[in-house]
Amino acid sequence: MNENLTLVSNKSQPNELLMLLLENRGRYISGEKISKDFGISRTAVWKQINTLREWGYKIKSSSRLGYCIEESPDLLLPEEIWSSCDLSILGSEIYYYSLIDSTNNAAKKIAQEGAPEGTLVIAERQNRGRGRIERQWQSPLGGIWLSVILRPYLLPQDAPKLTIMTAVAVAEAIRSEIEIEADIKWPNDILIHGKKVCGILTEMSAELDAVNYVVIGVGINANNDSFSEELKDIAVSLKEVKGQKINRLKLLCAVLSKLEDYYEKAETEGFYEILERWKSLCVNLGKKVNIKSINGSFEGTAVDIDEFGALLVKKQDGDIARVLSGDVSLRQNED
Repeated sequence: MNENLTLVSNKSQPNELLMLLLENRGRYISGEKISKDFGISRTAVWKQINTLREWGYKIKSSSRLGYCIEESPDLLLPEEIWSSCDLSILGSEIYYYSLIDSTNNAAKKIAQEGAPEGTLVIAERQNRGRGRIERQWQSPLGGIWLSVILRPYLLPQDAPKLTIMTAVAVAEAIRSEIEIEADIKWPNDILIHGKKVCGILTEMSAELDAVNYVVIGVGINANNDSFSEELKDIAVSLKEVKGQKINRLKLLCAVLSKLEDYYEKAETEGFYEILERWKSLCVNLGKKVNIKSINGSFEGTAVDIDEFGALLVKKQDGDIARVLSGDVSLRQNED
């Protein structure tokens, strides 16, 4: 696989040969038909086939029968997504990178340049992946590193609801597709058995009364299973929990499908159902927690989230604190 592969692809203008082979997976397509349909020479067809092989595709060839995809590489290429996911908003444009500094950085840049809603930025690896508060996010091969550009009709103060929406989509996709009990920790972590399997980073450009764009970054530890010394006790991968390699493409399609469904629902019906689903998946609510923020630290009991996604914590003096940002951890000495 080319370590420097970069693709900017539009669903209306895909790699036609790859799409044809994927749509006819397991069946031969004659080189003559490809040449005639696409208006290119047989030599040009052969060159494109070799390019796909360089990307990692195993393609059988026969002088009599033509070409047939035998096996796809474990890559989240645009045509793989389009041939496997049934989406209407997300993924009309896809920026694919074998290696990038940060998908969120790239997404913000192209959003500023006018990239349409639903544009995806996907990387096989990041070397400067970021979490909240500029924390480094390790992003080796095998994970799912993705950013989504949205242009919602929302007030800026409502934007945190999109993080909640994304957390629900990811947790439910893991539960349904991988059959693992994934939970949510406020504000943006997906946990399995108390260890972090996914982080979500939402960044926004807005005016006083309107959102220009929102970039939602999602990092899922899928098949990557080695963590640094500082992370090995707090992070986990789906492969590690499941005991086998998972199908990243199927999981990605499940995440995008749920995210699109909830986004459409939010636009027509609001966020009430999404907030209720989030509460049912949250590990914080009803628990004693420690809160650390730029304004200081305190202890209390997480009792709810409000309509804007803020965590409501009942302090020891009985007052209710509204937490908009910070780190939340469960107290070890609950009694």
